[in-house]
Amino acid sequence: MNEIAKRTKAYLCLDCGKCTAICPISRVNKGYSPRRLLTKALVSSNENVLNDHTLWTCLTCMMCQQKCPSDIDYVQFTRLVRADASSDGQEAKCSHGGALQSLMKIMTAPELKQNRLEWITSDLKTSGKSEYLYFVGCLPYFDVFFTEIKANSLDSARSTLKILNLLGIEPQVLPNERCCGHDLLWMGDVENFKRLAEHNIEQIKKSGAKKIITSCPECLVSLRIDYPEFLGKMDFEVMHISELISDELSKNKIKLNKVEKKVTYQDPCRLGRFLNIYDPPRKVMGSVPGVEFLEMPKSGRNAICCGTSSWVNCDIYSKMIQTNRLKEAKNTGAEVLITACPKCQIHFSCTQNAEGYPEELKLRIIDLTSLFAEGLA
Repeated sequence: MNEIAKRTKAYLCLDCGKCTAICPISRVNKGYSPRRLLTKALVSSNENVLNDHTLWTCLTCMMCQQKCPSDIDYVQFTRLVRADASSDGQEAKCSHGGALQSLMKIMTAPELKQNRLEWITSDLKTSGKSEYLYFVGCLPYFDVFFTEIKANSLDSARSTLKILNLLGIEPQVLPNERCCGHDLLWMGDVENFKRLAEHNIEQIKKSGAKKIITSCPECLVSLRIDYPEFLGKMDFEVMHISELISDELSKNKIKLNKVEKKVTYQDPCRLGRFLNIYDPPRKVMGSVPGVEFLEMPKSGRNAICCGTSSWVNCDIYSKMIQTNRLKEAKNTGAEVLITACPKCQIHFSCTQNAEGYPEELKLRIIDLTSLFAEGLA
């Protein structure tokens, strides 16, 4: 624990309370404080820290970290302590009965065969030799798992392919790609994360692709930051689809049809605070004729997380965060909430589809790629 504290600057904590004041969980759960666990790690035994259930409560949204005057790396502190806790036999309370975690672990099996490409319709073009590769992530699985809440996760995947085709790109789509491993890493299961990472890197190397496109920020963080950390430097470039579209908009005039919509935007934590990608999604929205963009008061670096992370601890506090955020979105006057993360879309859709959620407060929730693709129709 001492080594983790040194590595993340935990010893520099001033006990000022800014982390607690800004934490989305602390605002709805007065019994939770980010610095409480950090302080315990500094003054208590390892056993007390690793057995503390609040270790799994943190959203790892990075809001506390960007406000910390001592520049403590609280997000990495949480990840590293969770890894120790996992090695000690401790587990988080998983959402959905742990089904998604089981699926991720199943995907570590080398001999696993998947039907990953059935979602690609005949009008979408892919290639087996392109320098571009679309890393789809778990969207095909999410689409099946969350059918009841109408998250329509594959709409984002199809829209991404449609956009790439318009830009003259017929990307590779791997038939044997696996989950990127993001959630396992952030739950402390480093070994299974590494198995998935090693498999995906091998598949990408075999493809010969040099430019990897993702529509999921968590896949982007895994491929751009976490894979190199654990497996060394990669010989390919990784981009979020919003970055690619933004670059193309700067170089070429893309003809788009008018889409009459009032929209607001949810900044995903991984895309925003982790990777500082704020402008490209807004540039994409602003390029679609007829779209009126209405910014939420808490946006950009101050955007509130969607309320749960890595499919753990989805509880009443998560729902309070989601409901408050949806109200903030609705109060802008927007009809549509745009996301750039499949999990944000799933979590908000889940809350809106819950029994008793007021009809007058509901918004249409779609991915950024779906909005842009609508302009291409």
